Amino acid sequence: MRNGVRLLTAADVAVLPAQLPSGPVRYELHDGRLVVLPPSTAARGRAQALFIGHLFAHAERSGRMYGRVDVILRRDPDHVLAPDLAHLTAAQLPPKTSPEDYLTTAPALVVEVRERYDAQAGIDAKVRDYLAAGVVLVWVADPDARTVTAYRANQPPLTFTAADTLTADPVIPGFAVPVAALLPA
Repeated sequence: MRNGVRLLTAADVAVLPAQLPSGPVRYELHDGRLVVLPPSTAARGRAQALFIGHLFAHAERSGRMYGRVDVILRRDPDHVLAPDLAHLTAAQLPPKTSPEDYLTTAPALVVEVRERYDAQAGIDAKVRDYLAAGVVLVWVADPDARTVTAYRANQPPLTFTAADTLTADPVIPGFAVPVAALLPA
């Protein structure tokens, strides 16, 4: 309890139901406070699949790729985010995990696919949290705008449009794909 508010832990979230009468449900934990994530849209699911498809071969040669995976960024209170994709480099393997099988090793690359309802302040907070935890590269993909914004610690963000080619050096050496292939019209 902090200030009269019961804070949850990663262990608490691990035992919450994945299915409610209204359908599937996903969670994040923001400094001990439970956040119920809304269902993913078709646009998000498509973008996630395309990122996985294009990244997988390169990513697996230089480390390990994960689809939606819970990552514990800090403890006490627990802060657990669920990026759409995560990549650990070979140097980060084997990854450290919690008893709940959540990653405790900060991925080198995180991909978040923006939903129409995502507020910019929430996206910015997640990016700050990832970078503060040691993530090297954060990509925020916006299927509606057909852009990918790349964030690195202590550098201004770079936005790539459908006409640009996205790279992941040095996290995934040699990876390059047109943004239009990841976020088609």
